[in-house]
Amino acid sequence: MRITSMFMGALLGIVTLAAPPLSAQAVEEIIFGISAPSGSLQQQTAAEFTKRANAKLSGVALVKLFDGAQLGKDKELMQKLKLGTVHLALPSSIMSSVADEFGVFDMPFLVKDRGHLARIEDQLFWSEIAPAAGAKGYQVLAVWENGIRHITNNKRPINTPADLDGIKLRTPKSKWRVKMFEQWGANPTPMSFSEVFVALQTRVIDGQENPYTNIWSAKFAEVQKYLSVTGHVYSPAYPTMGKGVYDSMDPKIRTVLEGTAREVEAWARAKGAAADDDLRGKLVEAGMTMNVADRAAFVAASKPVYETYASEFPKGGKLVEKALKLAGGS
Repeated sequence: MRITSMFMGALLGIVTLAAPPLSAQAVEEIIFGISAPSGSLQQQTAAEFTKRANAKLSGVALVKLFDGAQLGKDKELMQKLKLGTVHLALPSSIMSSVADEFGVFDMPFLVKDRGHLARIEDQLFWSEIAPAAGAKGYQVLAVWENGIRHITNNKRPINTPADLDGIKLRTPKSKWRVKMFEQWGANPTPMSFSEVFVALQTRVIDGQENPYTNIWSAKFAEVQKYLSVTGHVYSPAYPTMGKGVYDSMDPKIRTVLEGTAREVEAWARAKGAAADDDLRGKLVEAGMTMNVADRAAFVAASKPVYETYASEFPKGGKLVEKALKLAGGS
């Protein structure tokens, strides 16, 4: 009996040592995958969100951030959201391929500035755009910033749309962005962001278009000569969950994630605004030749893009009209 008791005691000791504490077992992991590289505004915002959310969720859940397409490119991440293998992602331009309502943010020169975007969010986004993502199986938590987009290439400075003639230009996988650059005379080539550096380096493409923060963090100055300040599109980024994961999540955890995502919006916009001039200067210091494009020429050439959006997506014209009415008062 004594031997049996000793054996059972030792066995229980082993089990106790092997098993994690109950508190550790109860912590729910929330996998946050993004395609944006380290150092980009999207990655910095995701990291700020992760830090704040984890402080509030301490002992209950833990957000784990994986950047730089470690868990997949945007299209793969969108699929993983539905499968539930990734719980949170940060799509940007790809959302216009999920639902045409998001194409309003791909209309050239539509968003005047960050204040305008905030009004679009408050008065239009949640009521008429976000539900379209819900219908496709996604739950958007907030509207963060990707940034104001500009063109880089190795052929020549881009002053007017005519300068884009024949240039092979990488775009995100957004059909409206493709149509825009086709209208301007370029040869748009949709491609995942993580593939762009090598494509530029090997001259598979001539150029690309992105906010300064992405141009800088991806080191495009090493493989691009010309930086043309066009400001043609202001791209939001959307912390997003799959509806299945969102609906089944503990409401207390979900409330923290949503609240923190909204809280970080102002931080992201302020960070983006502060970085614009600084990063443009750094890109020039890194050897890029900068020019400021003829905005009026681009605006004049953009009217057919709006007409196509309205004709192919009947609701599009109304969305554009409502968004433009919110432009004043910044």
